[in-house]
Amino acid sequence: MRVGITGHRGLSAEVELLVREQLMHVVSGYDPTKLVAVSCIADGPDAWFAEAALGAGGRLDVVVPAAEYRAGLPAWHHATYDELLSRAADVHQTGLTASDSAAHMAGSEALVGLVDELLAVWDGRPARGYGGTADVVAYARRTGVPVRVLWPKGATRD
Repeated sequence: MRVGITGHRGLSAEVELLVREQLMHVVSGYDPTKLVAVSCIADGPDAWFAEAALGAGGRLDVVVPAAEYRAGLPAWHHATYDELLSRAADVHQTGLTASDSAAHMAGSEALVGLVDELLAVWDGRPARGYGGTADVVAYARRTGVPVRVLWPKGATRD
């Protein structure tokens, strides 16, 4: 089962803990020998899902939206990004250079095209910019990829 991830970045420590618990619960429902997590491994749910899947014995495939993608992530996340990238069984590139919203959406579209199901750590609100979680969910639904929304009850992004 190939499962992708999309989700809000910049969540509070309290919401992070709840989301990590939800992701661990979801991962435990898959046969780890057949689970392939597909992620862009950004800070937040992308990395948390990758870590949960690898920790359960699943495989990780990474989508790199742009050649400059890593540089656009927070410096504190680079070590985690590098570690997860080094553990990837397969890496997919979009061929784009600039790490902008168009590249992020192209990466998400590539990710959706690789998966049987998409997990969305999403509060159900519109995207704050092109290529945000809501846009990825809408794209997955348009293309027929099942979406499972995860969002802790009562949680907020701000």
